[in-house]
Amino acid sequence: MRRAGRGRVRVRLAVAIIAATPLFGPRLSAQQTHSGSPPTDFAPHWTLGAMAIGVVTHAAPAALGRSVTEGYLTQPMLLAGLQLAGGALQALASVNLEGTTLRRGEINPGIYGEGYIDRRHPHTYLHEAMIGGLLHAGPARLSLFGGKGVVPFGTDDPMTRPFAKYPVNHHLAQVIERVLLVAALSAGPAAVEMARFNGDEPEGPADWPNSGRAFDSWSVRITARTPVGIETSVSRARVESPEFATGQGLDQDKSSASARFQREAGIVRYAMAEWGRTRERERNGRTAFTFSSLLAETSVAVRGLHLSARVERSERPEEDRLDDPYRSVRPLLDFNVLGRTRWEIVTVAVATPSLRRGWLSAAPFVEGAWLRPQALARPAAFDPHVFYDAKQLWSWSAGVRVEGGTMRRRFGRYGAALAAGPGHGSPVRSSQ
Repeated sequence: MRRAGRGRVRVRLAVAIIAATPLFGPRLSAQQTHSGSPPTDFAPHWTLGAMAIGVVTHAAPAALGRSVTEGYLTQPMLLAGLQLAGGALQALASVNLEGTTLRRGEINPGIYGEGYIDRRHPHTYLHEAMIGGLLHAGPARLSLFGGKGVVPFGTDDPMTRPFAKYPVNHHLAQVIERVLLVAALSAGPAAVEMARFNGDEPEGPADWPNSGRAFDSWSVRITARTPVGIETSVSRARVESPEFATGQGLDQDKSSASARFQREAGIVRYAMAEWGRTRERERNGRTAFTFSSLLAETSVAVRGLHLSARVERSERPEEDRLDDPYRSVRPLLDFNVLGRTRWEIVTVAVATPSLRRGWLSAAPFVEGAWLRPQALARPAAFDPHVFYDAKQLWSWSAGVRVEGGTMRRRFGRYGAALAAGPGHGSPVRSSQ
């Protein structure tokens, strides 16, 4: 009873913080300083925003063939940004409260990572805290940012995309919550980002990267943009021992390629396709496992409704599980991987236009997914058809997305890496 009471208090606290965001509304600024020419407004500009999703999910079947129905306050986030000297100096921060609202994880069939399986793990409280400078040099822009944030690899964090549930490939397609130093150079339609960061993944919401792992990993991403708003990128990364914090685990060689389109008006509002591959290697260079992913998603506006669809074909490791079928052994060694499963998933979502009241907006939605897991080797130490007692799974969700103040459209692009000028999408959006 005491645990349940504390849980309700935490949820109410998160809701209260988000609901209080309108009090700061008159001070918020969506000032754009990421233009192609040097800014002329040198007054300080700061932004503040908050978001959360209240959702109920029914998965049938889930682990051990049992259906699960659960409700959550997921993705509760506080966002802040500050720009000084016309954008020459910038700071941004994101606080994630999932450590209080998603302690056991969010039911999300197919997903894995950081010791959770078929449940999305809570992110760290300090999701992002970056500071840096942006320099205009004729047609070029240069920036240097450091702190804790999103590594320039792969595609955007799924929380900025039009679905409540994360794709299976989250840990194949993104590298987040690392201490990093990232340099970016852009000129015309092209940008290149280079970063050094710690390889170890967080081991809990309050975890901080190991000091001995600082800058042991690297990534490079090259992006090209067109005048009509299509953005393509390729990236590579070498991540040292992400699953074993002290550094004795398998290293990852990661590759990604993607194309993205987004605009504010018209029927097609957003589209993205990506390919990714992660090779897990032993220290002698031998490839132990390879995991690949293909994903495409889009969102259109039809008669006031936002209709979204995602198709995914991703592979994941099947890790040795604890007595809790949704948790896996940590630290993870190669002999704890029992096999590989390919997940084929079709997800559709429908959301109404945002209902606005002052600085708050709320958008109700429903989302459904059909999932088919298949073992990639026979005989397999882990057979998904036996574990789930089914060859295909279903997941249904309904809820409401609440936003207040100034939202950031994208996570993981800093300074010169942000698109410049019209037609490429603004780095922030306002719920006003």
